[in-house]
Amino acid sequence: MTTSHAGREIARQPLAWAQARERLPEVAGLLPQPGERVAVLGCGTSWFMAAAYAALREAAGAGETDAFAAGQWPAGRAYDRVVAITRSGTTTEVVRAIGAAEAPVTVLTAVADSPAAAGAGAAIVLDFADEVSVVQTVFATTTLTLLRASLGQPAEPAAAQAQGILDGANSLPPAVDAARQFTFVGAGWCAAIASEAALKLRETTRLWTESYPQLEYRHGPISIAEPGRVVWIFGEPVPGLVRDIEATGATVVNDDLDPLADLVRVQLLGVRLAQRQGFDPDQPRHLTRSVILAPAGATP
Repeated sequence: MTTSHAGREIARQPLAWAQARERLPEVAGLLPQPGERVAVLGCGTSWFMAAAYAALREAAGAGETDAFAAGQWPAGRAYDRVVAITRSGTTTEVVRAIGAAEAPVTVLTAVADSPAAAGAGAAIVLDFADEVSVVQTVFATTTLTLLRASLGQPAEPAAAQAQGILDGANSLPPAVDAARQFTFVGAGWCAAIASEAALKLRETTRLWTESYPQLEYRHGPISIAEPGRVVWIFGEPVPGLVRDIEATGATVVNDDLDPLADLVRVQLLGVRLAQRQGFDPDQPRHLTRSVILAPAGATP
């Protein structure tokens, strides 16, 4: 199996998470303050990190927090602060949203001299978490680690678990590698991590993947569960869920891991399965590192 940029970037995550935690005292004043009403924006993976942070911030009692895909942001809604997440700083929808914002904007990006950083009132540049692969791993999880740390959640437990996974701990059963369909579920902020896991595996392997909040899973999606398929639970399962899934014959992945560490297992699985099929995990088909749209009215 050849080494990919994605594989190396996945392996950098524990160190990058520690670096993000060390940056917190320097950038804390640029992040949402307790009681502020906040909108968090992103696209793709960054949108899921925004949704995870929004759920975590509200659960911590830090203030009302809404997450939006940048292209769906209701710009006329009143907020005290807008947080935009964009690895490249060039994604069209994010740059447009920053330009339309009336509240102060803090952008989290990996590129200091990007349009998003230039357009925002404040920029937190995590250039040590930049990456070559089109498929996001290290930047997204490092950004969420910083945001979790700003809410008082330590980075060390997740980093230690992730390093253990990289070293071979918490291996997955063989049925997972052989599966032909994956469903990821989670509750609270873990629902956003489930969405990111489904996206990651879909991008790299072209497999059929889905994601749902835990309590929604039994409202229809469980009907596709059967032998040869996987249901992967992030966080603590609701009572009865594991029993109901096991009754279908599907393989259940349900381990006591921090969801970000568990996401590393999905990232590694994606690279492994992609390479097994001869796919390039760094450059999935039809994708680019940043989505830059043509100006309105331009000829396609």
